[in-house]
Amino acid sequence: MTTGQTLRISQVGLRGVVGRGLSASHIMDFASAFGTFMEPGRPILLGRDPRASGRMIREGVVSALMACGHQVVDLGVASSPVIQHAIGRLDGAGGISISASHNASDWNALRFFGPSGVYLSSSEASELLDIYHLKKFRYHDWDKLGSLREDDTQLDAYLDDLARAYPLDRLRRFKVVVDCCNGTSSLILRRMNERFGCDFILINEKIGGAAFAHEPNTSCATVSLQLAPLVKPLGADAGFLFDADSDRVAFATEAGVPVSEEMVLPLLADYLLPKSTGKLVITNLSSSALLEEIASRHNSKVLRVPVGRQAAIDALSSYRPDQIALAGEGTGAVMMPQFRFVYDGIASMLAILSVLDERRQSLSRIMASYPPYSILKGELPITSSRIPALLMDLRHRYSDGAIDATDGLRVAWPDKWFHVRVSQTEPIIRVIAEQRGDPPAELFESLMDQVRSLR
Repeated sequence: MTTGQTLRISQVGLRGVVGRGLSASHIMDFASAFGTFMEPGRPILLGRDPRASGRMIREGVVSALMACGHQVVDLGVASSPVIQHAIGRLDGAGGISISASHNASDWNALRFFGPSGVYLSSSEASELLDIYHLKKFRYHDWDKLGSLREDDTQLDAYLDDLARAYPLDRLRRFKVVVDCCNGTSSLILRRMNERFGCDFILINEKIGGAAFAHEPNTSCATVSLQLAPLVKPLGADAGFLFDADSDRVAFATEAGVPVSEEMVLPLLADYLLPKSTGKLVITNLSSSALLEEIASRHNSKVLRVPVGRQAAIDALSSYRPDQIALAGEGTGAVMMPQFRFVYDGIASMLAILSVLDERRQSLSRIMASYPPYSILKGELPITSSRIPALLMDLRHRYSDGAIDATDGLRVAWPDKWFHVRVSQTEPIIRVIAEQRGDPPAELFESLMDQVRSLR
């Protein structure tokens, strides 16, 4: 459900512009719903990214959870992956990340995790949303309120997990430039430099919440702003860009060439599929078709689901862990089995460095080995209620392709496809078109014109 251009309330959770859309009452009610939904007896973990509004929201979340009788463990400024790992380590009932990830600094959000440390499933999210709307919260009397304690040890525990999953003693030989976008990755990578002798050169590393150095969006365009021009002059082997929450990553080659964020998942699929007993890759309808080519090389299969992390979690729960090689999306967010199926940009970066280490090739050479796919992405604000009519019109207009209407409309042909859908996290319509070879400019512009015609 959309309640305005500056607030989004849906199964994904709560997200909006603080003050103009997202209010203290929204925070208290959603956190109270989560406190009512969670089983008592085990702690609920809490962390936040550095946004200026995070402290205010943290106070509301803590109050609501304690009012519901829960012990709250506050990890302070911590990425969602750090929180998710800590849930299992501390036998938590679940967790909340106060982070709007890739959104601008005036936005914030609540992101919910269950006892296994992963996002809520669709059914769990629906139940949480019902509790929120009914406002039947389980508040406790004064003598049965919850408690609060702070824990600053979980970052190092998370780094220990990374060190067990990746050969940091070999990967530290790489010189890497990292654009932290003033987010949680700066805390993680500074500590990795200190503990493991890594050579991460950090830019935009100052933790700040009032404004980011640039939009915390892990796109090729954002990589080209400040990161890519520095990689070659500094003699680095690669450059990486993180969003504010460190769960997404994008990169540039050693030559300073920005690479499409769509390439993170295919590159890691090509690396992991030969090593994995699982032969299934889970992704969404908006991700690159190159993934099918990569999977075919390794006698594997791609399962496409609607966009959204709950759809991916639902799909993951339908298979045994040993059947799945990895899961992810074309935003640079990837989940890998050896790292607990958590969307984790830091782990993805280390996996890409592992590719360089094992193949003994430059990132440019590795990227040149893949067939060219060209993807165009656009977005327009939602200004009309005629979106269903638009999708129906597009369905008739492009009826010669393979149609998938499970999430907006996706139409595919042997060498190209497009996807038009309403975003779950922002009040916009997304338009994506991809083609093997040259960009599908004519198709893309036609689609954008048809969306604009609704305004």
